[in-house]
Amino acid sequence: MGQECDHARYIIVQRDDVWMIQFAEEEFGPYKSKNEAMLFAIDAAQKLGERGEDADVALMGEDNHVRPEWVYGRDPYPPRLSGV
Repeated sequence: MGQECDHARYIIVQRDDVWMIQFAEEEFGPYKSKNEAMLFAIDAAQKLGERGEDADVALMGEDNHVRPEWVYGRDPYPPRLSGV
């Protein structure tokens, strides 16, 4: 009942020399690298996806443009990230 509209988005944001995860108006971190933050966010998004929610992980660019990086059901899990 209305569940199909639920969408969970984790956004990876750089703050000075650390990385943070924004989700549901909260911020988590800090993480030492973008890949470390991505791994934590993808793991959380995967768990939500397994419970039936649409979930993805996006990266906030320098211009505040949000770009999807990983989408539940589309991209491999565990993820294949460069430099990990």
